Amino acid sequence: MIRLFDSVHGEVRTLELRDPGRVSMYVCGPTVDNLPHLGHGRFTLVWDVARRWFTFQGLVVHFVTNITDIDDKIITRGHQEDRTTGEVVTEYEGRWWDAMDALGVARPDVAPHATNYVDEMIALIGWFLDNEIAYLTNDGVYFDVSRVPDYGLLAGQPLDSLRAGARVEIIDQKRSPLDFALWKNAKPGEPKWSAPFGDGRPGWHTECVVMSLDLLGEGFDLHTGGLDLKFPHHENERAQAVAAGKEFSRHWAHNGWVMVGGEKMSKSLGNFTSLTELSETTDPRAYRLLVLRSHYRSPIEVTPSTIADAERALSRLDSFARRFDLAPLAGAQLEVATNYQWEGRALELRQRVADALDEDLNTPLAVALLFEALGSANADADAGASHEALQVAQSVNVLFGAMGLSLVGASDEIDVTSAHLVGERDAAREAKEWAEADRLRSELMALGWIVEDGAEGTLIRRP
Repeated sequence: MIRLFDSVHGEVRTLELRDPGRVSMYVCGPTVDNLPHLGHGRFTLVWDVARRWFTFQGLVVHFVTNITDIDDKIITRGHQEDRTTGEVVTEYEGRWWDAMDALGVARPDVAPHATNYVDEMIALIGWFLDNEIAYLTNDGVYFDVSRVPDYGLLAGQPLDSLRAGARVEIIDQKRSPLDFALWKNAKPGEPKWSAPFGDGRPGWHTECVVMSLDLLGEGFDLHTGGLDLKFPHHENERAQAVAAGKEFSRHWAHNGWVMVGGEKMSKSLGNFTSLTELSETTDPRAYRLLVLRSHYRSPIEVTPSTIADAERALSRLDSFARRFDLAPLAGAQLEVATNYQWEGRALELRQRVADALDEDLNTPLAVALLFEALGSANADADAGASHEALQVAQSVNVLFGAMGLSLVGASDEIDVTSAHLVGERDAAREAKEWAEADRLRSELMALGWIVEDGAEGTLIRRP
């Protein structure tokens, strides 16, 4: 029985499935106007782990993540760089998938593009207008939130309270500051579609409600995303479904912020690091491990020190994999528990990890249990109990694989982190900074390398 914190009810609740044994899951995806940053990395990793764990436990998961390929930010970047929106989308969608592949995030079953659903959005907006749930203004079509009696459910506040705290926008004919754009009238130099209510383009909040209901059907099981989407984006999705008489998501779940120096990381604050930069300076698996060591609903602090700590922990895992000659798991193929033998201590470990992950995806506890088992397997091997040690080691490998973390055993391929350390050590030796060179040698050795000095600089190889 899998339980998750439900954002509507404010408590951990059993994931009651529409169809027994099957999970229909929608994750709000990226607006492809820029490089993906660590905040994007966190939400994709969190829900990748959830999807992988549901699959491991024997559920069939239909996993949908959308691509927003029409938006103000995309149009703005196109104007700034004298490019078409199509050119901007092509570049940054490619960058998105490159970053996801580097993080080991499994590709979704379906990744719909908003521009492929404009006809369906036009039909829905027209229905809202016909039924006086939406209204025309001089700049587009707006949704009247007063037509949804429980508007504000996801925000946990009543309509009057939200209206009192809303930011005032100077928009002619807009009835309430909470009303939101379903359709934006065409402007010179912007993409546009023809509609009975005027040429223009859809608003962001209309995209996901149309795509999710089309691909997953009414009453799908789980809608997720970052906490920043809870209100107003997800609430505005829900409001449209309710107003249209559709049963929307049965459960809502949201992950916490990425923090930098005590502040939420965001592009607007200029304190974000792209996933591309991360992959160039460290093993992306370290970021997955850092995410796993924090509960998904809690804020996570990403700093050089927290990344370095995760790298050290990852090095310990890889050393463990080398000792027991464990094969890497957690690629595009999602692991399933029934593909493996579970008995004795391995079965006990699997159950303890399952108890943690089934109860609101408690990855920090699961990781702690696996590191505890790692120590136990090493102790058994040291004592000569090789069979028992290998049995536990293999289960540790599989259970980390179930959360998407591959343990890498013996390999002569030099990873990005090690290559960076080699470069730093060569620079230190050239500057005759021998203490620094020795420190970097120690770091490389801690990552499992044999370090040698050659005529062309530092040479590293596996034992």
